[in-house]
Amino acid sequence: MPEIGQNIVKHKIRYDLEIISSLIRPKAKVLDIGCGDGELLQFLLREKNIDGRGLEISQTQVSKALMRGLSVIQGNAENDLTIYPDRSFDYAVLSQTIQATHRPKDILHEMLRVAEFAIVSLPNFAHFKNRLHLLFKGAMPVNKMIPYEWYETPNIHFCSIKDFEKLCKDEDFQVDQKIFLTARRLLFSFLGHHAIANFFAEYGIFLITKKGFSQNLQEEFAFKKASNLASSASPSMAFSKKVR
Repeated sequence: MPEIGQNIVKHKIRYDLEIISSLIRPKAKVLDIGCGDGELLQFLLREKNIDGRGLEISQTQVSKALMRGLSVIQGNAENDLTIYPDRSFDYAVLSQTIQATHRPKDILHEMLRVAEFAIVSLPNFAHFKNRLHLLFKGAMPVNKMIPYEWYETPNIHFCSIKDFEKLCKDEDFQVDQKIFLTARRLLFSFLGHHAIANFFAEYGIFLITKKGFSQNLQEEFAFKKASNLASSASPSMAFSKKVR
């Protein structure tokens, strides 16, 4: 498998979106929630031949996605996921958006109602740089991961990787795969343990499903991809997969 990062240069795609795409089966039905201008959907269509749909709150972004030839509608994930019937998709994707929603728990339940699997990526606000900034300066940090002052941030819930894993446990969701990243690509694979990742990782990507749900094809695909990614990964990633 090509090393993660090549498509960033070749296709000019955000590298976390490329990693998300690696979790998705070819020809799958995908709903991208908060899809923006359709960057991920277009990449998946080209590389995975998926059947993709998008939901985006910004009409400007919807227009850009439509200009790409994508099937995207304007809507708010907080209210409009109800328009989709149960199990309409194989995957529902929510990329770096869950912390900006009012009811994250409800959205996760809706994602796993309309799709068999949910892929969620989120910034880790418990990263050690944020902790040190609060400790020594006593003020909310402003950096690449949190690029807003506290009074203008769209982020509503400042959660950590540990918080998200606890939410999944409390709601009886099954975490099939976890991937931890840093913006500078400095996180080595041995740091993939969840407790350490909560300190060093800047971002987490989770593949989740309802507990007890089993689909051999997806498990075989996901773990094969995890092995390939782990063997060819740059120092930017750390993987942790569930042992059954």
